[in-house]
Amino acid sequence: MNPFEEYVRYETRRQFFGRTAGVAGTAALATLFGRDILGGKPSRAESIPAPALHFPPKAKHVIYLHMVGGPPQMDLYDYKPKMNDWYDKDLPDSVRQGQRLTTMTSGQKRFPIAPSRYKFNQHGKSGMWVSELLPHTAKMVDDLCFVRSLQTEAINHEPAITYMQTGNQVTGRPCLGAWVSYGLGSINDNLPTFVVLVAKPSNTEQIQAISARLWSAGYLPGTHAGVSFRSGGDPILYINNPSGVSTDVRRNTLDGLKALNEINYKSIGDPETHTRIQQYELAFRMQASVPELTNVAGEPESTYKLYGDEARKPGTFAHSVLLARRLVERGVRFIQIYHNNWDTHSNVAGRLPSQCKDVDQPCYGLIQDLKSRGLYDETLVIWGGEFGRTIYSQGGLSHENYGRDHHPRCYTVWLAGGGSKSGHIHGETCDFSYNVVKDPVHIHNFHATMLRLLGFDNERFTYRYQGLDQKLTGVEPAKVIQEMMA
Repeated sequence: MNPFEEYVRYETRRQFFGRTAGVAGTAALATLFGRDILGGKPSRAESIPAPALHFPPKAKHVIYLHMVGGPPQMDLYDYKPKMNDWYDKDLPDSVRQGQRLTTMTSGQKRFPIAPSRYKFNQHGKSGMWVSELLPHTAKMVDDLCFVRSLQTEAINHEPAITYMQTGNQVTGRPCLGAWVSYGLGSINDNLPTFVVLVAKPSNTEQIQAISARLWSAGYLPGTHAGVSFRSGGDPILYINNPSGVSTDVRRNTLDGLKALNEINYKSIGDPETHTRIQQYELAFRMQASVPELTNVAGEPESTYKLYGDEARKPGTFAHSVLLARRLVERGVRFIQIYHNNWDTHSNVAGRLPSQCKDVDQPCYGLIQDLKSRGLYDETLVIWGGEFGRTIYSQGGLSHENYGRDHHPRCYTVWLAGGGSKSGHIHGETCDFSYNVVKDPVHIHNFHATMLRLLGFDNERFTYRYQGLDQKLTGVEPAKVIQEMMA
């Protein structure tokens, strides 16, 4: 659709006649663009059709678990026993290859190797090596698809998180959840298509700033933006009516606002006016649906044995993933959960155990729960951060403790369900966990693979904006990684 056609779809009848010079021109355009332009009802933002699926979808829902700050891959999943012989020796120039460093370590006189202080064992039929910090994850390695060769160009948090979440280091683009909402649409009228949960870690030593721009709809219609649920108090501000305001009064108020907004739309023609109407209506319906969703008191004791007792506490990661399962049950398409404090520049020994304890059992519980409810095959679960960490220590080094700087050249994520390949280990890194030596996966390739599991060809899954067919994966070709798919 060219920009003029896109504009005409939003034209109201009054605006169209006001801007058309003559009857002949009006008639000609009517034959070109169809009767809807001159119909009695103004076009709505949602009247732009969602793109058709290009392939039979394997996943209908996504639960994306983002570990904000960058988990250290060599302490969790990328086992490097040879590094024990390199303790406190300098990282060789032949390994570093002149790669960019952050300003936090670029001034160091040395880059001493810091082997992982944690024990690893092989698990499952796949033989995946997993750290002792993740005993529950170790039990389900044959359900997971590990990608140990993910790569990014971003080396600092803000551009790196934005890149992972939107496919571009520059803010203002639609995020993954917004693209999924746009592509698949809603299957629940009483809850958002895209929900965001920000879990509070038990250790808050170094919290990275994240904001609503990470779940923005960007240039997509505003209805596709994520709706953030709060970790404490009312899950959504003003979800309850003020004292003395009944449901009938609230309904009458919204009807009045809708009428005013329709008048505004007829005179201005901004499609975001209808986005506002839709959001008001959704908010009204959520007043009944959200309290029922977030009331987990009816969950059986077996649920808390599965997820852990922390699932009883609102705001925890365990509680958040339990809500994610309940959201999937109710038809929500995309659930984004952020878990902060993975930025281990120092004190790995003091922080990493608590970080892993926060997520280990809940992730295991989520996968088993989805399986038992018949939701596993249609739900794609993603776990990972925005980049990895360095094998060399930032700051002081001892056998008992060390720190790690940002490292974009290789890091580990895992997928489960939703058509991903169970028990698969994709990619290899060098002995220093510094460079990929087999099957590299760029972020754009990762996104292209995710879209394929959802039924989309990333090259054809586009949205017309500013005269361009915009894509999640950008302008350069992106490759679907077939080996990651079942």
